Amino acid sequence: MAAWDVESVATELLACEDERRDRVKFTDEWPELDVATGYEIQDLTLQRRLDRGEKLIGIKLGLTSRAKQQRMGVETPFVAWLTDAMILPAGDPVPQDKLIHPRIEPEIVFVMGERLEGPGVTAAQAMAAVDQVLGGAEVIDSRYKDFKFAAGDVIADNASSGAFVTGPVSVPPSALDLSTEAVLVEVGGQVVDSATGAAVQGHPGEALALAANDLATRGHAIEAGWIVLTGGMTDAYFATPGSSISLHFTTLGSVRIHGGE
Repeated sequence: MAAWDVESVATELLACEDERRDRVKFTDEWPELDVATGYEIQDLTLQRRLDRGEKLIGIKLGLTSRAKQQRMGVETPFVAWLTDAMILPAGDPVPQDKLIHPRIEPEIVFVMGERLEGPGVTAAQAMAAVDQVLGGAEVIDSRYKDFKFAAGDVIADNASSGAFVTGPVSVPPSALDLSTEAVLVEVGGQVVDSATGAAVQGHPGEALALAANDLATRGHAIEAGWIVLTGGMTDAYFATPGSSISLHFTTLGSVRIHGGE
């Protein structure tokens, strides 16, 4: 049995990502990998990403909807990092050559106008710091076999980060009701799921406030100009080669992603 620690898990996770291989969850061999240790690993992998030339551009929330929490057997949302290497330009296919077993989920995306720093941030204060709202998709991936993990595992793995794409419509938050903004998920021409913004902690602004307050406990803030993915509104759907997934938002336009080859 391997003797894991923060350094060795960070090294292994980045190696799995670079080599497109998955593995069993670390908590099978290192039960002490808890939430706090997971964030230590996550921050170390971020530093290594920055050291190799990536730029920090925002954050993402994971497991903010009950659907996602129930599927993963986890009860608490997580915060993780976004870098410029995770941007998927609109119209580009899923980068199958870089990902292990990608899945796509619809997201409400914020572009921050002002710095947001906890603790004690409310949803109203959080929304006042938002400049623009977009529809988007996160292409989640996991370095764990079958997407099976405990809380510490998935936090260490940067909350299953892969890639993300933003939609064509950008509006100020005052221009729509985010709790009722709906999305239809279409896979291969068939509608398979739907949800509203209320699926994300009751309102995506609550998720944003949660993120600011959580980051404050680790000495971080959400910076002006950052992108925030507020969490999957529905379950995530496999983006296999040759597949086609479309996300149709009420106000925020449509995002179409081809599964690539």
